[in-house]
Amino acid sequence: MKLDPEFLRQHYASLSDGALLALDRADLVEMAQRIFDDEVRRRDLSPSGRHRRADAAPVLSMPLEPSDEDADADDPSSAGEGLPGWLEDAAEVYSHSVSSAAQTPEASVNARDALEAAGIPCLLELYEEQEEEPAPPARTPRWRLMVPGKLSQRAASVLDRDVFNPEFEAGWKAHLEALSDQDLREMHPQVAFCGLFDRIERINRAYDEEIARRRLKR
Repeated sequence: MKLDPEFLRQHYASLSDGALLALDRADLVEMAQRIFDDEVRRRDLSPSGRHRRADAAPVLSMPLEPSDEDADADDPSSAGEGLPGWLEDAAEVYSHSVSSAAQTPEASVNARDALEAAGIPCLLELYEEQEEEPAPPARTPRWRLMVPGKLSQRAASVLDRDVFNPEFEAGWKAHLEALSDQDLREMHPQVAFCGLFDRIERINRAYDEEIARRRLKR
């Protein structure tokens, strides 16, 4: 698959300053280096910052399913340049559909940044899912966030904690503020969210049982 210059420009433009500077320029092919340099100059970032941080998560964006006409095994700039080795067993933990491939939703960028801050390797890619109807088949672009399969549960929990829970908390507070004193007393969290508290108990119990079954020390 040949690298698409416009795709790379959009990808580099979508990265935060830290994620952009975390890319190792020496690992990029010549075309990608030029586009990378243009983006660094556009943001007026210090060239001295062009070093990969040891704790930075790789944040890339490449399509997983190239079309046949894009495939070219003899092309030295073919797909695979800079792609993480865990991609084959990756799991999707977040996605956001867009009307145009040129859009990069802020929510997707925030989700990626949350995983990066938690030290979880991630890949934010633009993926076009083909629909059967209407004919001819349409393609719906969406940004999806991929992580190593073994880290999918942790990544989903990080997104809950850092992205979705603050939004939920704000809505919960607004709901409580609208209640009467009597209704507020009856809206006890362990009753209102009994399913959530039960899930936490089951998670801990299942973990403890598995540790005991293997006779492991905690």
